[in-house]
Amino acid sequence: MTKPVLYDFFATWCGPCQMQTPIIEALAAKLGDAVEIKKVDVDENMALAEKYGIQVVPTLIIEKDGRVVQRMEGVTDAATLEKLLQPLVG
Repeated sequence: MTKPVLYDFFATWCGPCQMQTPIIEALAAKLGDAVEIKKVDVDENMALAEKYGIQVVPTLIIEKDGRVVQRMEGVTDAATLEKLLQPLVG
């Protein structure tokens, strides 16, 4: 069983994305290597953003075993993210 992957689709010019970053960093520190976190700059990775149908930044996508299990648009708080990721870990 693979560990969950959290994709953080963002843009450097996006104010809400800058609010999301410390939330993601705190979550990464708390969950350690139980979750793989991938930050994706939509301006530099347009093909990947298109593959996932990103229309809004920030958009967070949680994948498990190559399947999207959750998608959130806008700033998402740490408690919500942890609640979604915890059952997928281990």
